[in-house]
Amino acid sequence: MSEEEGLLGQARQKLIESKRKWAREGRHLTGGTATPAERLPPGQRLVKNWPVLDLGIQPEVPLESFTLAVDGLVENPVNWSWADFQAQPAFADTSDIHCVTAWSRYDNHWEGVSARHLLSVVRPKPEARFVVCHSHDGYTTNLPLDAFADEDVLLAHSWEGKPIPTEHGGPVRVVVPKLYFWKSAKWVKRIELTAEDRPGFWEERGYHNEGDPWQEQRYS
Repeated sequence: MSEEEGLLGQARQKLIESKRKWAREGRHLTGGTATPAERLPPGQRLVKNWPVLDLGIQPEVPLESFTLAVDGLVENPVNWSWADFQAQPAFADTSDIHCVTAWSRYDNHWEGVSARHLLSVVRPKPEARFVVCHSHDGYTTNLPLDAFADEDVLLAHSWEGKPIPTEHGGPVRVVVPKLYFWKSAKWVKRIELTAEDRPGFWEERGYHNEGDPWQEQRYS
């Protein structure tokens, strides 16, 4: 292991321990609830910038080697290249970001491929009930299939009219607007449909399994 790799590993572990401590302490919890009609969930503050949060690794994914696998409990598994992904029907949506670290950003303009279109292509089997998103940095996160199939969920390649930069999960990231943003996996490389729920990276480390911002489901 190189010195740089060792330092990255130390930084990653320090971040993980810090977030675990937040979960144990209930950092940012207010005990409040709200409805989406109120727009800003409990305990959140509005920001204009887009803070960068990751596990200390920002993988570069060249478009010529990009692949997106969708498999598990599906009738028609796919493994799309960048050209395959770009050939899918275009989908655009405007939504808010709500981060578990207590910031929100309004009116983000996304372009990409809708989750509903993706599901229409792969055709989930009747027993499929959950989704696990896998990322190039080793990150995973889980959500119910019904949440992934919502009308505003997409696999985004563009933000504000430009390709999503690497630090924010480009070339493709998942966007699930109705849940805290850790559920919107960066650098996605595989989407797996399962019968049983399987907690992801942060869910195994004290974060809430569902992550509804208006119910303030920050931690388990």
